[in-house]
Amino acid sequence: MRRLLLMVAMLSSALVIHAQNYIPAIDVHSHIVTDEYLKYLADNNELMEDGYPLPFWNENAHLAFMDSAGIERSILTLPSPQPWFGNTEESRKVMRSVNEKMAEAKQNHPDRFLWCAALPQPDIEASVDETIFALDSLGADGIKLATSVNGIYIGDSIYEPLMKVLDEREAVVIFHPVKPNPVNESTFTGGPIFVYEYPAETTRAVLNMVAHNVMVRYPNIKVVVPHAGSFMPYAVPRLKGGYPLLLQQCLTEPIDLEGNLAKLYYDLAGGPSVQAIKMLLSVTTPDHVMFGTDYPFVPTPILEKVAAKVKNEIIQDAELGQYAEDIIRNNAMKLFKIKE
Repeated sequence: MRRLLLMVAMLSSALVIHAQNYIPAIDVHSHIVTDEYLKYLADNNELMEDGYPLPFWNENAHLAFMDSAGIERSILTLPSPQPWFGNTEESRKVMRSVNEKMAEAKQNHPDRFLWCAALPQPDIEASVDETIFALDSLGADGIKLATSVNGIYIGDSIYEPLMKVLDEREAVVIFHPVKPNPVNESTFTGGPIFVYEYPAETTRAVLNMVAHNVMVRYPNIKVVVPHAGSFMPYAVPRLKGGYPLLLQQCLTEPIDLEGNLAKLYYDLAGGPSVQAIKMLLSVTTPDHVMFGTDYPFVPTPILEKVAAKVKNEIIQDAELGQYAEDIIRNNAMKLFKIKE
């Protein structure tokens, strides 16, 4: 009897701890992979462009993962590769099909899914058209931008018409890295490009936007930087240190570094450690950090453990714990204007 009572007490204690630690998450970094998208990549021999096979996706499987991982809502976006092979109409058609599929998922489960529209980059006119249609007619919750296409990075002057439209609509913009092009194929040979090139690609795009004062000139755009900020915790101090020297030598135009950086948000996709999250907080504030999983690019049983580990480590950390509910849920609720 004494042993039974002890077991009951231990179980009750564990349940209390679990209840205290349970925070329903908003996943700002999850992906949709449609049949039309896969077929278009296959038709252009680009299914393995990133050196990693694209995963299976459907609504029910995603919802089952969300339930098992304690995720209240997920924001859907198109992953890499960017389906652009020189034909604007084909790219536009594929992007529209993906956007309609995401809109359908939200319509089927309005309390579980949000989505950010994919665009036929680098065609700016077509991208502006799709942005307006997705935000004004399809009910998109934001826009997803590939970091670069054909060697042209976000921040380049050709994107000005798109930035204007995004600013007018106060859009949330989620970045996702792609394989840079052109690229020396032997630059990094240690595995798929997500190991190194993804964070490098993301950092290039963000710094290019900062260098062109994009976030300050278009203050209504909110940019989400993926994968725990990529290399930003290292790049930002170097940028701040080098900028006065470049300005003194007339090698750069005056830019508002702090103003641009203050507009950036960050997700925690990729299962970062507590140490990595604290490094991220050296370049941002806790109210600009949000939870993310990268579903379905990691097998579900593994991703469930990774998601639980990230959440639990944030909750239990002496420094981060005070911000746990904001990072895991509240910051995304505010950014995407999600109503309870």
